[in-house]
Amino acid sequence: MRAAVTGVNVVTTDGVGGRLGRTVRALASVSAEPEMLLVCIARGTPLLEAVRTNGVFGVSVLAAHQAALAETFAGRGPARFDFAAGRWHTGATGALLLDGAAARFDCVVAWTVEAGAHTIVIGDVLAAEAGDAPPLAYTDGDYARIGATRAGSAETPAGRVRAIGRRGERSGP
Repeated sequence: MRAAVTGVNVVTTDGVGGRLGRTVRALASVSAEPEMLLVCIARGTPLLEAVRTNGVFGVSVLAAHQAALAETFAGRGPARFDFAAGRWHTGATGALLLDGAAARFDCVVAWTVEAGAHTIVIGDVLAAEAGDAPPLAYTDGDYARIGATRAGSAETPAGRVRAIGRRGERSGP
């Protein structure tokens, strides 16, 4: 799986089960009509229990400049899981959605499926927004930018961000 390129997302929920967020890489479209998506959340995590209790979740597809937020919601660094690390707005479901994200999805839990060490949470998408920023990607143990038009890399608080060109050519370390 190390060679796979995935998006980097923060899944959030808010309600009687608590306000929680976590970085997840497993996000996929399930259906265009009706609009549905899935996320995979590790079993036994507080986020999974809160999503089940609240019945709602938001997905913020992180933008290329948001690698530090990925680290925060992965539980690394001094601001672990701290919503103050970003600017958020509340979706129609009550879930928090990140301002400046590459895309945002506001979802109601449709059903869950247990699969190995994770639970697949399938949601009905109530609202979807596309941002202006390119998405952050993750591959080979590092963050990357997709579709970079020129070679180079940028330092972030989370480490190096490599650029992946249009034909899969890498630049940077």
